[in-house]
Amino acid sequence: MDNKILLDNLLKQALISPELHAQILNEAARGRRPAEEIILSRHLVDEAKFVATKSQILKIPYRTLKPEEIQAIPANVIQSIPEETVETYRVAPLELKEKLLVVGMVNPEDLRAQEALRFLAKRNGLNLGVYLITATDWNLIRRRYSPYESEIERAIKSLDIKPGGEASPFRPVALEEEGMVSEEAPIIKIVASTMEEAVQAGASDVHIEPQKTKVRVRFRVDGLLQEITSFPIELHQPIVSRIKIISNLKIDVTRIPQDGRFRTIIFGKDIDFRVSTFPTPIGEKVAIRVLDPTVGLKGIDELGLIGRTAEMVREAIKRPFGMVLVSGPTGSGKTTTLYSLMQILNKIDVNVMSLEDPVEYVIEGVNQSQVRPEIGYNFASGLRQIVRQDPDVILVGEIRDNETAELAVHAALTGQIVLSTLHTNNAIGVIPRLIDMRIEPFLLPSALNLMVSQRLVRRLCDKCKGPVTASPEVQEIIASELKNLPSGTEIKYKPPYEIYRGKGCDVCKKKGVVGRIALFEAFIMTRELEGVINTNPTESKIYDEAKRQGMITLRQDGILKALQGIVGFEDVLRETAES
Repeated sequence: MDNKILLDNLLKQALISPELHAQILNEAARGRRPAEEIILSRHLVDEAKFVATKSQILKIPYRTLKPEEIQAIPANVIQSIPEETVETYRVAPLELKEKLLVVGMVNPEDLRAQEALRFLAKRNGLNLGVYLITATDWNLIRRRYSPYESEIERAIKSLDIKPGGEASPFRPVALEEEGMVSEEAPIIKIVASTMEEAVQAGASDVHIEPQKTKVRVRFRVDGLLQEITSFPIELHQPIVSRIKIISNLKIDVTRIPQDGRFRTIIFGKDIDFRVSTFPTPIGEKVAIRVLDPTVGLKGIDELGLIGRTAEMVREAIKRPFGMVLVSGPTGSGKTTTLYSLMQILNKIDVNVMSLEDPVEYVIEGVNQSQVRPEIGYNFASGLRQIVRQDPDVILVGEIRDNETAELAVHAALTGQIVLSTLHTNNAIGVIPRLIDMRIEPFLLPSALNLMVSQRLVRRLCDKCKGPVTASPEVQEIIASELKNLPSGTEIKYKPPYEIYRGKGCDVCKKKGVVGRIALFEAFIMTRELEGVINTNPTESKIYDEAKRQGMITLRQDGILKALQGIVGFEDVLRETAES
């Protein structure tokens, strides 16, 4: 494609500036590189918008695909174009309808790619339909040909490792051992492929664990750990060293834990990886948190907030000052909720500041800071400094101690919105927990706006879920909880109640679930609650006031979502057993 025509169109649509237009044109001429390659390799223009512009120039329709659509492409369609052709010409099969083969092309102007596709279509008696697709979508379809296991097997084979080895503490070693030289490329490929597979699988964590005779790799997907693959134990040290190098950790330090992080681009997305090493007798275990902003940064409607609970949250953050506290156990999605609220409050005329441990997602416009307790910079000392920075909104990652709690309460009393988390079993426990931290009860009514508690449950797959009549025991539980719903709550479900289950399909990889959603309960500060706090703030009295307000409990919220077919009933019972 002509560089100038492409750049002129991007400039016309305000996707690049005049200065960038001249810079890219000059660089393309000097280096004899296509302007398209320069733009996409540096992520100068959003990939989808770039393809839309290219589509207009070439007059070829473009198509973007969701990851679940790619996973749902039938095997016979994938097999309609050989892997070698897909790799060589950057083409991918999309659909096969009767005698029409629909393909995606990254470079439809490539004459050799056109000829290859025409030859394949003619040989199989098919007509061709062509769409322009993004390189990211092409790469995801390409992985259907070379799955993770195959890539790892090829990399291990190239290293020529003999099976049967054991971890160093469990095997004898020669006192005089000849130096070993190993190729770095296969190790780099193994680490890169593992990170790509984790992103594609939607994993939140990757665990690389040395065992006696192997290295086990496990992913945490939708809250559950599952073993993905294993490597020969001889690869443990090279793999850990490679991860340490890209995370800026000390390779020679193996007896104490280390923390690091790295960022890379996978499938067109900026992904952060937070790395933690942990010494074991066999060798270092590595845990990697996958921070995918397209997964971790959600709008308030995507969290699972519905009805009156959603209204209370929106009203609370509209107030000019006060605290919003989100409670729940570790891994219940509290930070995700805080990020969602912070994005709503993040405006040009608002100074939003955060103290986090660690900073998980970088948000444009928010002044984020990571605490470092090892040098004395903790939540308490950080809060003292933040209040001198003229903040409007303060996010404190977690209230862990009396000092942080006192500073957060006083910040809320002096005109800031304070968002934070607390470890309690339910929303009712927030007030007693703060009093346990020696916060004077009379301060809480003025400081607190909203108390929230949440749990994460797996979301049922929309494609394969279906209704089933609940068992008599489940019918009884549902009836009891619906009966206790606050007055005025609309109940459109009648016995016999139906719940939903996922049967398993290509989209959900036969699991019946895709992703997770939160269950919520929340209540606000009222004059009646102030009276309870100032007299005898027991959990039972606070609960009575929350019910008077019309609070829907975690279990009731879960049952309503189960009846809607959003989540599985068994997951709701398990996650709300102690709420």
